[in-house]
Amino acid sequence: MKLPLIAAAQAQKHVTHNEALARLDALAHLCFLDRDLAAPPPAADGDTYLVAAGATGDWSGRDGAIAHVRDGAWQFLEAVEGLTAHVVDEDVFVVFTGGAWRVYAALLAPVATLAQGGFGSAVRFATLETQLSGLAGPHADTEPIIPDRAVVFGVSTRTVATVTGAASYDCGLAGETSKFGGSLGVAAGSSNAGVIGPTAFYADTAVRLTANGGSFTGGAVRIAVHCFLPGVPG
Repeated sequence: MKLPLIAAAQAQKHVTHNEALARLDALAHLCFLDRDLAAPPPAADGDTYLVAAGATGDWSGRDGAIAHVRDGAWQFLEAVEGLTAHVVDEDVFVVFTGGAWRVYAALLAPVATLAQGGFGSAVRFATLETQLSGLAGPHADTEPIIPDRAVVFGVSTRTVATVTGAASYDCGLAGETSKFGGSLGVAAGSSNAGVIGPTAFYADTAVRLTANGGSFTGGAVRIAVHCFLPGVPG
């Protein structure tokens, strides 16, 4: 965190020590009240902001800096690799990596290991996504997105381009066309969290969208499979 150190035989050691504590107080539990402001708002001691591009006023020339109020004045601090912060107005966590602040959730992998045994066995959870575009015909299938030996807890969908030719659609499997949701909305922005009782799959399996009230003539739907993946011992 680039805290200042007390030099050997330094006079007025409390100045350096207090500066280090003040920086630590600002950075160790970092909370940005906002990260989209280019002009400094009215603020009280302890308030902290991430300065947006095009900064003006007391923030001029401080684009991307951490702006912290101490003793009634703005103090500017630099981020270091791996620093994390909570953005209060968005209720998200961000991480400083690769020279930029990135939303933590966007850095997560599609498959996460939650526990692992000494022989390499593992408990993994996955969110596997795909998109079906240019829908046509009575139904449309994804690639085999559900993995062999997966335990599925649900399949969620979002219509990202208005589905045409059908009054609604079902989301399911070839033999269970509405397993994950029936009569789903064709308008862009419609969504469904198709939770089910945990269901085991013993082969790679495609998800199917089935048209209701006509055949698909267009549209796009994003699909996400939410599942558990066991990892066997090595």
